This record gives sequence, structure tokens and C-alpha cells, in this order.
Amino acid sequence: QVQLVESGGGLVQAGGSLTLSCAVSGRTSSTYAYAVGWFRQAPGKEREFVAAINWSGRGTSYADSVKGRATISRDNAKKMVYLQMNSLKPEDTAVYYCASRMGAVWVHPPDSWGQGTQVTVSS
Repeated sequence: QVQLVESGGGLVQAGGSLTLSCAVSGRTSSTYAYAVGWFRQAPGKEREFVAAINWSGRGTSYADSVKGRATISRDNAKKMVYLQMNSLKPEDTAVYYCASRMGAVWVHPPDSWGQGTQVTVSS
């Protein structure tokens, strides 16, 4: 079982940048590899995929809505995963969730979810 805790959300002006962090704990090691994804849910909308990264960090994927503006990365030694977002838009406003999937490669659906962190982009 993996536990995930997000941080780094907040209020930012349109055009600004933000880096979200996801701290991973629990059964994690090179034996128990895990891939990580970021999702978001805006008020009144369904939760949507944002980005994902494989265990090695060499494989990443992004939603079209954030491609070119978001970078997902990870530090396995620190058990941290990051989502840097630039050129933020009001439509990026949402609760952002970190999720994990046991295995080296990201496959939907996740096994575990964090509690989420609010990101609000003001115009």
C-alpha cells in the first residue's frame, strides 16, 4: 500500500507558475516500483488526467490541455514526484490529485490517491 500527500497548491495569477509536490510513503522500493500520475477536478466537472511518469522517470505523458506548459518529474531517492506548471490559466483552477499505480509503467486506473491540493488561478 502506498500513501500520497500533495502540497504546493495555492492562489496564483494567470500567466504565473506553480510546482506541486507529492510525497510518497509506504511499500516503495526498486522491488515495489510504482508509477505516478497527476489528476485534477474542477468544480462541477469530472476528474481528469493531467500527467504521468514511469518509475524510471524516463517515460512521461501529458494531457493535451497542459502539454508544453507542464513538466512532471520524480526523485525516487526522496520519494517525491513533482508537477511544474507554467503559463497558468484560469481554467487550470482545480483540486489536483496525486495517484500511484504499482508497476514500472503508468497504467490506468491508479491504485492509490492522495487527498488533493487546491490550485486557484486568478484572471
